[in-house]
Amino acid sequence: MSTRKKTIPKTWVTPYARAFDFDGFMTSLKKAFESYRNVPIITLIASQNDSPFQVLIGTILSARTKDETTAEACHRLFAKAPTVQKLARLSEQEITDLIYPVGFYKTKAKHIVATADMLQKDYNGQVPDTMEQLLTLPGVGRKTANLVLGEAFKKNAICVDTHVHRISNLLGLLRTGTPHETEQALATVLPETHWILYNTFLVAHGQTVCRPTSPICSQCQVRDYCQRVGVERSR
Repeated sequence: MSTRKKTIPKTWVTPYARAFDFDGFMTSLKKAFESYRNVPIITLIASQNDSPFQVLIGTILSARTKDETTAEACHRLFAKAPTVQKLARLSEQEITDLIYPVGFYKTKAKHIVATADMLQKDYNGQVPDTMEQLLTLPGVGRKTANLVLGEAFKKNAICVDTHVHRISNLLGLLRTGTPHETEQALATVLPETHWILYNTFLVAHGQTVCRPTSPICSQCQVRDYCQRVGVERSR
């Protein structure tokens, strides 16, 4: 399991979270998700093929990059190198040209080259399916590893990006200062059956309705569950 329940400060989880109806919330969030036009890019990649490799590389590319830009970069890169073996034959400059203009594209190109090399040398060309092994890959942190475990391998994992961290606090569930704290706190209250989809639904919700500035609360299908902590302006 990638996210283990640990002893955490009591202040991280609110009394509201202890009595929160996560089943009802996720059911309502699923209905909202089905009405959105855009699906998070990594969820889309995972649904279109059975390739942990492409999920891994797509996740590395997606960091601090809009989904539209990530999707275009993935299309160009995977058209040229759909497998780790073919990717390993590309030069760093070729990868840089293919993934531009994703955020930090030069650094990501270096990480992708090193990752392809490590996958071939240490993992027989396969993407590992444990947190410990994924974290050995260049450019892979806990968020990336959890997303790969959940989307590619369907293992219960809580992936916390900026949307999940922000909305979990906005809902009034948590009082955490970092995504890592949010991951640990959620592991104590969020039922494991919801671990994978919690990220999928909240990312789409954060991109579509619960935006960082001026969330569209009037159109929110889960507003009855939300305490709107810290919301100063909304529509």
